[in-house]
Amino acid sequence: MDLRGKHIVLGLTGGIACYKSAELVRLLTKAGATVQVAMTEAATHFITPVTMQALSGRPVFLSQWDARIDNNMAHIDLSREADAILIAPASTDFLAKVANGLCDDLLTTLCIARECPLLVAPAMNRQMWAAAPTQRNAAQLRADGVMILGPGTGDQACGEIGDGRMLEPEELVEDLIAFFQPKPLAGKRVLITAGPTFEAIDPVRGITNLSSGKMGFSIARAAREAGAEVLLVAGPT
Repeated sequence: MDLRGKHIVLGLTGGIACYKSAELVRLLTKAGATVQVAMTEAATHFITPVTMQALSGRPVFLSQWDARIDNNMAHIDLSREADAILIAPASTDFLAKVANGLCDDLLTTLCIARECPLLVAPAMNRQMWAAAPTQRNAAQLRADGVMILGPGTGDQACGEIGDGRMLEPEELVEDLIAFFQPKPLAGKRVLITAGPTFEAIDPVRGITNLSSGKMGFSIARAAREAGAEVLLVAGPT
């Protein structure tokens, strides 16, 4: 499945992970989606609206007072046209605002006024993600039906290592495609093994195979996209 026929509003908030959003727009359009970009003022310090306009093929919205909207209600019009709103990157500040219903710019107002699904991809320092207020806000967003994608773990721009990285663009596109698919396996838990196995005969010898694991990984991805909770056990490859 791809994203043909889907209209995605992509929101950018202030963070170094904004550089990934350029590739994200490219992949979304390649998958068949139309993409409307909206940015906070802080996001424009990390990537220019011109870049996002060139990649999306549409003018970028920055303000709730945008005169291009005849009724001056960009937060209503943009959200009504969308099949989903994806915020990537989503900053600590943005999560806090939406979790508590604060609307002080176009992007937060658009999210509160929406009638479509909202997905957010957090991006922040590991300590900011682990902070108690952030975790409370994330829990509230989940309780409100917002889907939180990630964050990932690894090297961070500040030089530290840990949770808080925005997922890679390829991962976000996969998650978005999976979101729109039917969920016949929702509520099911699936255990999948993949890759080579080794069974010892004695302390010296064993029986093994050279499986690449590709089939198991594909099955795990398909099961996850179908709504299952997947546990994947992979042998070394």
